[in-house]
Amino acid sequence: MVIQQVDKRLLSELEAMGFSEAQARKALHHSGNLSIEAAVNWIIDNENDAATDEMPMCLQDPVNIEIEEIDPRLISEEVKLCAQELRNRSRKKKAEEKKKFESEREKERIRVGKELLEAKEMAEERERKRFLAQRKAEKEEERRAREKIRQKLQQDKAERRVGLGLPREAVEGATSTIPATSLLQGTRNSSTYDSVVLPVKPAEKAELLRECLRTLKRHNKEDNTVTRAFRTLLIYVRNVVKNPEEGKFRKIRISNPAFQDRVGKFRDAIKFLELCGFERVEGGNFLFLPREKIDMGVLKVAGAELQNAITNPFFGLLSR
Repeated sequence: MVIQQVDKRLLSELEAMGFSEAQARKALHHSGNLSIEAAVNWIIDNENDAATDEMPMCLQDPVNIEIEEIDPRLISEEVKLCAQELRNRSRKKKAEEKKKFESEREKERIRVGKELLEAKEMAEERERKRFLAQRKAEKEEERRAREKIRQKLQQDKAERRVGLGLPREAVEGATSTIPATSLLQGTRNSSTYDSVVLPVKPAEKAELLRECLRTLKRHNKEDNTVTRAFRTLLIYVRNVVKNPEEGKFRKIRISNPAFQDRVGKFRDAIKFLELCGFERVEGGNFLFLPREKIDMGVLKVAGAELQNAITNPFFGLLSR
């Protein structure tokens, strides 16, 4: 398709009057290229048609159209006024459309801004609720930990009393009411006599293991590697419990860099392994747990103490 051919002189006149090339060509085409007045009248009649600004096209080759020249001075004032009115309307329409577009864009900007503000407020509210819930959970966890420590201290106290041969529970402020005659009668079968004159029992292995871990924690309060040492010790103990026949789990090379970095640099950690049954062999270069000396009871107690040391945030902090 090609652009519809029109009279070039009339086209120039219409363009000089302020009309676009598309409007001028289409007006001349539909008015038959008769005159400026006919073209302007067609534009006036079709000013609300959106297709007016489209370039007129034809399917065949254009034909040159020759029209007798008309003196521009012969164009009536009415036509000129109509053309001016059309231009004014066009400018006013464009101004109104621009104003409407700016108004719609401002409304859209306000709407988007409002949605973003609401989304931000909702996110802040969710974050505040999450923080409060987390804080509540932390307080509850702290309360449970303190209660667990209190119970543990009471249990330790009771175990120490049993180790000393004293009753497991004692009334605060109460004094011993052992009759003097029972100490002088010499009746060795008396339970009261036995509880008093028997020598103090040695500390249980569990208490020794626990004290090693407590000392390690107290001497390295600000050292984050203590928890890593506890976890590594727990791995050694679990490996032996699960695979007592496997020799590689019962022998540790002390000079191993990984072992030194995690466990070996702590004296109390080495002592903990020795309490579990490990012995220094081959000139002190290895820690070895002989198969016949494996005590599953001691190893399970050691694992329980290590688990408590890892999970209890107050472990070793309240003891002396």
